Amino acid sequence: MAGRMEQLLKMLEKQPDDVFLLYAMAMEHKKSGRLSEALQTLQRVTQLDPNYSYAYFQQGLIFEQQGDPESAKRVYREGIDSANRKGDAHARSELEGQLSMIE
Repeated sequence: MAGRMEQLLKMLEKQPDDVFLLYAMAMEHKKSGRLSEALQTLQRVTQLDPNYSYAYFQQGLIFEQQGDPESAKRVYREGIDSANRKGDAHARSELEGQLSMIE
């Protein structure tokens, strides 16, 4: 995993605002149990691209894992809004499903 992180860091040096690379980095942080870093990176993704629906989904999962259902609900709703803006029915459905499990 360290090798993948190193590769992502090298690519991010050249393209620091690449949302795909940032999302991949966030997933590596999450897999490694570095949830705070994962959240920060996912929040950066949604700042750069407010329509990156799956970044909201992952934030919600992390908030749930941390025992913060209110923050999870908030980001799931933001993700649903982003999926609607983007016209991504699949992402919207996944976000709505996750939200319904904690409401």
